Amino acid sequence: MRHQSPSTWAVICICIAAALHFALGFSIEFSVDEAHYALYAKHLALSYFDHPPLVGWIQWPLVTLNSTEGIIRIIPEALWLLSMYLVYQVTIKVHHLMQGRNSGYLTNILPSAPACGFMAILAVIAAPVPNILAIGLLPDTILTPLSLGLMLMALRWLKKDEFTLVDWIITGVLLGLAGLSKYTAAFTAFALLLVLLVSTKKPWISKAGFWLALFIAFVLIFPVLYWNWVNNWISFKYQIAHGAGNTWAWRRVAAFIGIQVVCFGPLILMGVYTFFKDCWHSNKPSLLSLLSFFFIPFSIFTSLSGGGSLPHWTNPAWFCLAPFAGIGLAKAWSINHRWFIRILFTLQLLLCLVGFGFVVAGGINSTTIKANPIADLYGWKMAGEKAAELAKTTHAKGIAVQNWTLGSRTAWYAKPIPVFVLDQRQDQFDLWFGPLPAGASVVLINWSGMPFNSPIGTNQAFERCEPLDELEVLRFGQVLSRFQFSLCSNWQGTGLEH
Repeated sequence: MRHQSPSTWAVICICIAAALHFALGFSIEFSVDEAHYALYAKHLALSYFDHPPLVGWIQWPLVTLNSTEGIIRIIPEALWLLSMYLVYQVTIKVHHLMQGRNSGYLTNILPSAPACGFMAILAVIAAPVPNILAIGLLPDTILTPLSLGLMLMALRWLKKDEFTLVDWIITGVLLGLAGLSKYTAAFTAFALLLVLLVSTKKPWISKAGFWLALFIAFVLIFPVLYWNWVNNWISFKYQIAHGAGNTWAWRRVAAFIGIQVVCFGPLILMGVYTFFKDCWHSNKPSLLSLLSFFFIPFSIFTSLSGGGSLPHWTNPAWFCLAPFAGIGLAKAWSINHRWFIRILFTLQLLLCLVGFGFVVAGGINSTTIKANPIADLYGWKMAGEKAAELAKTTHAKGIAVQNWTLGSRTAWYAKPIPVFVLDQRQDQFDLWFGPLPAGASVVLINWSGMPFNSPIGTNQAFERCEPLDELEVLRFGQVLSRFQFSLCSNWQGTGLEH
């Protein structure tokens, strides 16, 4: 590594990781969330039931061109590359902020800025969840570079005497796009506000640029507000209920924290520990305000995890923590803790590679299909196409499933056949396809990974269901799952209880 600069090695490592992402992205079908958000682009709207619209809008050109999954996955990969570039730049800026105008003595304490940036890049590359979001487009994939962009603007604010009008405009655009990507962007906005409040000697609330930034952000998120107003605020109601989750329990909080360590890696934690122990000697109020880009969203999601949270929700927060971890890791490397860094990096990288290997191979060979979570990534294209063919042959009204997670990939691969979700939970499918008309017949899909009883009988939905066909999904000779197709006739109900 002595023959190349740290920045060159950072580029090399990013390119190797990107090549692995592309290889996997072109070899597997859409996951449930990817298909759901690709359907956003297929049914373009001002906003959607469960998320703001940017995740759909950004895919619209490629979806309109009927691009393959691999081509569409260029979008999350490009966002990941942008995020990695911003992680490096933020690390450099934090390093400069720590040295400051009157802190020249830190030159001998801190490693070089490029070395810190390289370590921040390695910490992210070795984390499992960021690699997953580099392949599959989720709202968090978009929010990550936007959060880093706002963090970069916060650093610019801390370093300069004041913002120019262009700086305020850029900040307003970033805030607006963040609001269009995910509702939790509000946590990032709070972090930016904290940075402004820390700089008490710099006037901002009386500046025309500040109010212009707010106006730009409002204009950008106005489609979301208007759509919700027209639709009785259903998206906000859903998010509030979704955030509350199930009955709160401490064990869920402990499990969430443990999962976070696995998903984002102890390497980042080691770097942050070393940062506070050996590097945190100047500009403490400013650095604390910058750390709020991690601590505000992470604390909120951890508190919500008692009712239920998903691991990838914190992805933007961990990216914002990576620059501090990079500085700490570079410091640990310089004081001969290299063996520990090497061990953690190798173990995390092996975990990522083993995970990728399982995905390509189709998962663990198991006697029970439900014990193999990788089975969820294969067979939906064949199942959707077969269901669409059966629907046309039988003159059915459409295709039906009994859970929304089964509906996303069915609707994507069977498009433009309408897909009805037979439950009493309101969701995006009700807005796209409407209710199933009384007396209608549908092709019902039952998947072995999430089986349901036939929706017939007294006080149930259909008068009868007759088997049509069956599909067995194989991967390297291993049976991953089975799909059963039935013709269900004379719809009589309004939904099913689960």
